Amino acid sequence: MVQSKTWILSKHFDGFPKDSNFELKLEEIPEPKDGEVLLEAVFLSVDPYMRPFSRVRMKEGDVMIGTQVAKVTQSKNPAFPVGSHVVGHCGWRTHTVSDGTALVPIMSDWPHDISLSLALGVFGLPGLTAVYGIEEVLGLQKGETLLVNAAAGAVGSVVGQIAKIKGCKVVGSAGTDAKVAFLKELGFDEAFNYKTVRSLEEALKKASPEGYDCFFENVGGPSSDVALQQMKNFGRIAVCGSISTYNDSTTQTGPYHHLTMIFKQLKMEGFIQSRWEHKHPETLNRLMAWMKEGKLKSREHITKGFENMPTAFMGMLQGQNIGKAVIAV
Repeated sequence: MVQSKTWILSKHFDGFPKDSNFELKLEEIPEPKDGEVLLEAVFLSVDPYMRPFSRVRMKEGDVMIGTQVAKVTQSKNPAFPVGSHVVGHCGWRTHTVSDGTALVPIMSDWPHDISLSLALGVFGLPGLTAVYGIEEVLGLQKGETLLVNAAAGAVGSVVGQIAKIKGCKVVGSAGTDAKVAFLKELGFDEAFNYKTVRSLEEALKKASPEGYDCFFENVGGPSSDVALQQMKNFGRIAVCGSISTYNDSTTQTGPYHHLTMIFKQLKMEGFIQSRWEHKHPETLNRLMAWMKEGKLKSREHITKGFENMPTAFMGMLQGQNIGKAVIAV
């Protein structure tokens, strides 16, 4: 038998997560049966969605939810040979027995000079989210102006680059000067530190005096109301996240955008990338092609050690990462 280390949610979060919300446990993993494989985690992901999803998808004592890149170490399933790598929703655990359901093999033509960890970032849920938000929800067109907040994060940094590939003007906001410098490296037309500007309204007007055709929303909260005032008539908003509200003990109410949305005739739509799961293979191939062509760059914030997953998770929620937050086992 193999022993797996697991991080469980020992107590539901109340406000910002604490070390006491997590407990590291050992779990005996049985030998795989016919049709099953034994997986060993190589890279694990920590993402903002884990905070709100934990309340609705988990109960206390469950293994923390999450995605990982894993290596097949034993196999009784011909679809997943020993030594191959997969992406799976295995949660915060070092070893997993799976019947193969929902396992996604790493792309067969994965370049040798690209880390497999990127299957959790630009070639994973963040990259897919960026593409579908831009193409399916916003319908972003060449020559339009896009605003994206949390722009130096795993999703936002890809959003901005794809918008530039499509010939758009891109404005990004982030929370540190280092992140703003990163956005400039990626080719953002304008970028600013929302924590140091005198006025968010003034910063948005200065970056794009004519306003914004599209807004890729990752943050939520009162800043959204300021951004909506800067939208052009018939503007479109893709609501991907609301990280500023995830750790609130009580649900925020207002400000309400109805009059702005009516007068400007805005369209706002929330979305989750799984809606377009049937398009994943083609979308991942396009993302890989853009990277091979030098049009798409990626940065990772890697934390070493499975034992450090809660620390990495809390650091990500505090905005300590530039790009995708990943744990290397």
